[in-house]
Amino acid sequence: MEPLNFDLLAASLRADMHDIGTWIAVLGHKLSAALPTMVRLHHSGFFGGGTVDGLDADLGEWRFALRLEHGRPSATRVHIVRGIALKTEALPLDAWIDDLAATLADLAAQSAREGAAIRGLLT
Repeated sequence: MEPLNFDLLAASLRADMHDIGTWIAVLGHKLSAALPTMVRLHHSGFFGGGTVDGLDADLGEWRFALRLEHGRPSATRVHIVRGIALKTEALPLDAWIDDLAATLADLAAQSAREGAAIRGLLT
């Protein structure tokens, strides 16, 4: 199987960013459908009953978190070792997408099952 193209994956993750709230919800649903045990969706409103306004993706040693805060995206990457957060970095959205895409490409190369699911994000 051909290695996952990082640039193609990053471009796919960036698709349709003109409405950032909708983009976060769509990205969250796509990632949680592809990697249900690794991605948790965050919902707005009381008791989390509202629309999707963020996500947490636990991908190996990294947790990628994205939230919509006051209409603007807030993106962080956390380095986690044995369940302990060692370093939390706030990232510009473009850098967060690039890091997420690179981590997903690495994950796809390590596991055939997850690789197939991640390749599904490109369609």
